[in-house]
Parts: sequence; C-alpha cells; structure tokens
Amino acid sequence: MKQDSFEFDRQLHDLLCQDIHREFTTHQLRDAYAALLPPSSFRLADVRIYVYEQIRRLIRAGWVEMAEQRQKRGQVFRLLEMPQRLKLVLVDGCFPKSTGLVDVLADEGQERSRPSSSSMEEQDDQTRLQAMLKEARLDLLSSMGETERYKQLFEEIPHLKGRLEAEYLEVRDRSSKLIGHLRAIENALKAISAV
Repeated sequence: MKQDSFEFDRQLHDLLCQDIHREFTTHQLRDAYAALLPPSSFRLADVRIYVYEQIRRLIRAGWVEMAEQRQKRGQVFRLLEMPQRLKLVLVDGCFPKSTGLVDVLADEGQERSRPSSSSMEEQDDQTRLQAMLKEARLDLLSSMGETERYKQLFEEIPHLKGRLEAEYLEVRDRSSKLIGHLRAIENALKAISAV
C-alpha cells in the first residue's frame, strides 16, 4: 500500500499522544499547545486558528472524528488510530514564532531592522485583521455546515423539526451575523490597503 506523507507539528503530536488528550476540545488543545510556546510570543486567537486548522487536517485524514453529540461550543473531538495509509513526518516550529503583533528577537540576540512606527502599526493592524478574517471565515463555515445538517435532518427525520427548529433558527441567525462580521473586516482591510 502506497503511503501518503503527512507532515504534522511535533509538539501537537506529543500532546495528542497523551491519554488526557484522546478526547479534547479546540479550547483544551489550544491551551495545552499555548503552554508549550514561549511566553509573549503569540496571540491566543492565532493559536486557536492554528490548532483548529490542524484538527481539520486530522479529520480530513481520518485520524480524528467529532464526537457523536454535536455542540455549538466546546465540540468534543476523538483521536482515532493513525490510518495505515499515512506516513507521519513530524516537523518542528510549525506555529509562527512571531504573529506580526509581537516581534520576538532572534535567539542570538540580534535585533531585526525595524520599519517606521506608522508602517509597523499598519502592518500590525493588517495582521490582526487577517487573523480576524480567518477566524470569522472558519466560524462562518462551521455555522453554515451546522445549518445544512439541520436541513438534512429535517428532511430525513421530519418529526425532529419541531424539537430542533429553535436551534436551527439560532444557527441561521448566527450565520447571518458572521457574514456581516466578514464584510466589515474585509472593508477594514480594503481601507487599510488603500492608505
């Protein structure tokens, strides 16, 4: 059987190998991963996005699954056996050491040449907005997926509609709000780019 190479963060892999993380939420894994990073070298929102992307990769690879009970917040994921078709390649330093908001000096203590403070602020704003945009897109995709699943459930099991309609409407409203958030962030990015 031909194996597919699967590059994965060594620290995240070590965490997942611990029994305590056989079942986990994004929040739990994010906090455990953040605890391994140097203090003041990251934003928690960036770590959340990174960890969430890695969980999605694991789901696509068939190595992680969502727990049967779906939750709006605090969704539980379950680690499965690594698929035999995967050839695991562990990689160090996958998470960016610098988010653009906090510059970490190189280990040798060499200072990086710094742009002017106004252009740096602009870069910081742009980086922050890009992270917010990524997070809003992920939230929107999750919300839209939940809405689609409710529709499918209503078609397949019609008697559930009465019991789940309130949750469905709430998720649909959240999707609409997230679209608004997305547009606002995109407009802010355009405004910064135009300056």
